Amino acid sequence: MIMETPLKVKLFADGADLSGIEEMYANPLIKGFTTNPTLMRKAGVKDYKSFAMEVLKVVSDRPISFEVFADEFNEMEQQALEIASWGSNVNVKIPVMNTRGEFSGPLVERLSNAGVKLNVTAVMTPEQVSRIVDCLSESTPAIISVFAGRIADTGRDPVPLMTRAVEIMKARPNAELIWASPRELLNIFQADSVGCHIITATNDILKKLSSVGKDLEKFSLETVEMFYCDAQASQYKIKTEVAA
Repeated sequence: MIMETPLKVKLFADGADLSGIEEMYANPLIKGFTTNPTLMRKAGVKDYKSFAMEVLKVVSDRPISFEVFADEFNEMEQQALEIASWGSNVNVKIPVMNTRGEFSGPLVERLSNAGVKLNVTAVMTPEQVSRIVDCLSESTPAIISVFAGRIADTGRDPVPLMTRAVEIMKARPNAELIWASPRELLNIFQADSVGCHIITATNDILKKLSSVGKDLEKFSLETVEMFYCDAQASQYKIKTEVAA
């Protein structure tokens, strides 16, 4: 990886494939990990706690987030306290609202005041960021995950929104902002430029770090070679007329 200046933003790996987590853990550039129930389902995880215990055997000294999956706030709270007990490096992911659109603020406030390190997730607007910040304890570390990639999927530029979120979160120095759900490697540099504390990305995106600073002429040649070799390997033929 070739860069004029080192990144300030911390790189977190997002996934639920144990072998992928082990691979990313071996990379010193990866400073933490996140997962969620959707990624776990896609990875074929059957037993939530057993999976988490296996992950924590690998990720013992870097932050990792596990998410509650209840919809009622009292059940979320019970799950959060259980998940928090799994390790001192665990952040408990609490969705910004439940499926009825009810704000999770009171639960966030209770848990944060009780010393539970949270990761408030599925956040999309500066207004949500502001409301969450008001609920966080000044003494308990926390994370707010703003889904910049999903915001971009709506045709909106996430950079101004994330810049605003960084400003709002200055009111809670113990809280960090995640640029979540990035769609391309460029998002890492965008997150860094606006002062995001963390960006969480899938292994596919993180593996592209090896291309940073690559010579574009060389990259162009490699692309042409790839197309040529794939065409040859497929034994494609086009009959052409030979000119007299």
